[in-house]
Amino acid sequence: MDKPSSNEDEYFALQNALDRHRMAVKKAEEMEVAERERLRQEHYMKCPKCGHDLQSLMFRGITVDRCFACHGTWLDAGELEALAGHGSDIVSRIVELFRGTPKVGGG
Repeated sequence: MDKPSSNEDEYFALQNALDRHRMAVKKAEEMEVAERERLRQEHYMKCPKCGHDLQSLMFRGITVDRCFACHGTWLDAGELEALAGHGSDIVSRIVELFRGTPKVGGG
């Protein structure tokens, strides 16, 4: 039986290295997903200020998260804009502040 050529050795070594790289990337992705899930479970519905549990409350038809330990009120994506739609001038100004588009000559 003939010894494989140097090109064959290089080909199989490269394939082996590529397979190991793919497996390492896949394992890293799986670990990242698992870590994100662990962090979500650890922090879900916890107050970002003091760490106590948040309670969901209805406010003007919007579900907001309230911490009864530090009295913070937390909004999910889109909830501030939804509250601004209720005609409150102060809430509209707050939305503008976060968007970075203040009214010129507002009063």
